[in-house]
Amino acid sequence: MSYVLLGKNRPLKKLIIIRHAKSDQSFFGNDFERPLNERGKSDAPLMAKRLADKKFKIDALVSSPAIRAKKTAELFSETLKMPAAGIIFISALYHASPEIFYEVVSGLPDELDIVAVFSHNPGISYFINSLNTNTRIDNMPTCGIFGITAAITSWSGFSKAKKEFLFFDYPKNVF
Repeated sequence: MSYVLLGKNRPLKKLIIIRHAKSDQSFFGNDFERPLNERGKSDAPLMAKRLADKKFKIDALVSSPAIRAKKTAELFSETLKMPAAGIIFISALYHASPEIFYEVVSGLPDELDIVAVFSHNPGISYFINSLNTNTRIDNMPTCGIFGITAAITSWSGFSKAKKEFLFFDYPKNVF
């Protein structure tokens, strides 16, 4: 006779939501091309290391192609020992609404079990708060990381899936 333990052996996907690192506010060019500042360049590897310490085997990095998000994703890929050439850039993630986040996540390939998505505020905060995880973030900090699980085997069911909070971390979080 075999038993299935509650909470065990159930299909789960994990989504790691990451706001780009601190950008250069003195940059007066096109917002899309705004680079990271020095703090952003040091915060991204720090937060990637904290993510690596959680021992998740991330299958893919998905990012807005805006320079500050792209560079954040590249710095994470370096620390996580993932090829930067494998980062998936999705233009719709630049200043995305929660609806766009749901569309992007629902379209992820099902062979990916753990995905990190890099994007921008205010949409990233709105998206996090729409997930019904009983965890509210008033303002996702730069380079903040928010992790959830979704009880699904196919990303297409993400919007209706039961989601559970895993963790929240950010550069100034001291523990």
